[in-house]
Order: sequence, then C-alpha cells, then structure tokens
Amino acid sequence: MQEKRSWAWVIAEPIVRAGLVATTKHEWVGGENIPASGGCILVLNHVSHIDPLTAAHLVYDHGRLPHYLAKSGLFKNRAAGAFFRAAGQIPVERLSKDAAGAFDAAVAAVREGKCVVVYPEGTITRDPGGWPMTGKSGAARIALETGCPVIPVGQWGAQELLPPYAKKPDLFPRKLVRMRVGQPVDLADLEGQPRTVAVIAQATERIMAAITVLVEEVRGETAPAERFDMKKAGVRQTGNPNKSGSHRSNSHHRRGKSA
Repeated sequence: MQEKRSWAWVIAEPIVRAGLVATTKHEWVGGENIPASGGCILVLNHVSHIDPLTAAHLVYDHGRLPHYLAKSGLFKNRAAGAFFRAAGQIPVERLSKDAAGAFDAAVAAVREGKCVVVYPEGTITRDPGGWPMTGKSGAARIALETGCPVIPVGQWGAQELLPPYAKKPDLFPRKLVRMRVGQPVDLADLEGQPRTVAVIAQATERIMAAITVLVEEVRGETAPAERFDMKKAGVRQTGNPNKSGSHRSNSHHRRGKSA
C-alpha cells in the first residue's frame, strides 16, 4: 500500500472487512490488471448501494486506496462528511452544473497518482435485467484529460446482499460476489483529438462496452443488444425509481433475468 492511510481508513477498514467476510464470499479474476501505482480510473457497473464496499474490498486487497466519486448527499451530515473527506472521497452534485467541481477534483486526484473509482452509469442500473445502462461522460472526460489508464470491472452478486433500494440487507446465507477486472480500455487514438461531444461519446461507449463484456463473463449470459437508456425510457435518474412506478420490481435484479 503506497498511499498513506488516513484515520478514516484505519477505523473503517477492519469494520468493513469483518462485515463483508461474514456476509459475502468473493470470486475475483484479473486483479493484476489494477495498476500497482500511478493515477488510474476504475470503472464499474452499479447494481446495489452495497457494491461500493464490495468493490473497495477488491481494490484495497490489491494494494490501492479507492477514491470514489460519490453523491453529494452522503457529505451533508457534518460527521459523515468529515469522514468521507478524510477517506479521500469526492462529492458529486449529480445533474447539476456544480458537477464541474467534482471533475476538477477527480482530475487532480488522478494526477496525484490516486486510484479514482467511477460508476459511469451515475446511479444503480434501471435495466430490468440488471445489465449496464448507457454511460455518462465523466469517466471518459477524466481519462482524456489525464491520459491515465481506465480499468473496467464487471461485477455481479452484491444485489443479492442488498437489492436495489431495499431498506434491509439479506445477510444469510453468505452471498457470492463475482468481480472481473479487464485490461485497460484503449482510448489512445482519442486522447490527441479535440474534446468534442462525438469524441467524448465514443470514449464513453468504449468504456461501457468493456464493462458490459466483463459483466457477461461473470454472469455467463448475453447482455441485451441495446443498452438501457434512462432518458429514452422516461425513468427518473436520481432517487428510488420504484416510487414513481416507472421501473420494474427489484426482484428482476435479484434473479438476474432479462426482460
């Protein structure tokens, strides 16, 4: 572990590790693709509110401290905000012009040699089968700005421990969380080009395609030919989509069945 751990990590790591060991089993493949040092971005699909912890377990056990782009609501409580900032997490104002501040902070973190973790979908997937959706541009823009490696990760299983937007976890029996880490996404041909909407969209598509292939591998299934698009589907992009009746029940995510 090259990066020095803050007091927040010293307190949280043994507690989180004990909880995950008690409630999950893990199957990790490709962890050697996480750079041992230097700035990088890890990009993952998002299936549960608990998967930042299961992903942090993977990253931490491969010698890096994960620095998440996390929704700003987590920082509003004074104590929680102090804790997350001490742990090096980066607040994001989603669907807001203030998100530019998070971009600058993430770029600075990468340039300082940190491992920044991004969920390109921006929220837990709304896809009825739990597949990766269309991505937002943040990870691509950070990558093109810094030239750092973008490491894709496909995961599945955390939603069995805590289904999307469920209030209580399903602790027993222990749940199997599968994670597969891929080779860096090739964006070299895009890095020297002007940062047009088309170039950023192409980089984002490559990132989401790499994640989707890995999710297919961990699930042993084929993803839908077209990724779910929240805007096209008319579902809300923040908060619990089930409250508006615009999304199917969480049982689809738990069973992993496509519509």
